[in-house]
Amino acid sequence: MAEKDYFVHESAYVDEPVTIGKGSKIWHFSHIMAGAVLGERCVVGQNVNIGGGAVLGNNVKVQNNVSIYDAVILEDDVFCGPSMVFTNVINPRSHIVRKDEYQVTRVKRGATLGANCTIICGVTIGRYAFVGAGAVVTRDVTDFSLVYGSPARRQGYVCRCGVRLGFRFGDDYERVTCSSCSAEYEKGEDGVSEILYLDLSD
Repeated sequence: MAEKDYFVHESAYVDEPVTIGKGSKIWHFSHIMAGAVLGERCVVGQNVNIGGGAVLGNNVKVQNNVSIYDAVILEDDVFCGPSMVFTNVINPRSHIVRKDEYQVTRVKRGATLGANCTIICGVTIGRYAFVGAGAVVTRDVTDFSLVYGSPARRQGYVCRCGVRLGFRFGDDYERVTCSSCSAEYEKGEDGVSEILYLDLSD
């Protein structure tokens, strides 16, 4: 049997078959169910459950006490904060089986889901969006948006690096430069887009 190129803590359960990419780490008391797909360099914290129909891209970080259900898709570089919550059925009842009604929830590349936030099933979280701690997301979130509250509402925009961008409220066709990494962005009628991104990582 070939040696695994990922790490699984002795207290974790990994059902077969699963797909787990090179360099990923599964920590204490977590459970990866058969059929789940994890990319490379993922980190799954303590007491995490990943359903058989879930898909995680590369470099996804899942903090402690998170359940990622079937039909949840996390693209590359997504961060799930401690004890944040996904749902998979919009109207659950204990006495009614609705497994054929799971709604797809997609979190796009680079997005951050803050600690204790709740993501109602069927929504899409845009690229590099930032969901604040404790937020309740009930509708789609556009790229680079900062949302928080219950229900979550857009409170501004953030750079790829996570720093808040200095757009003026209500102004369209405005350009700003990130105060931290010097990436440039433009705001129009359809939201915020990148003009120039400087990759300063090693």
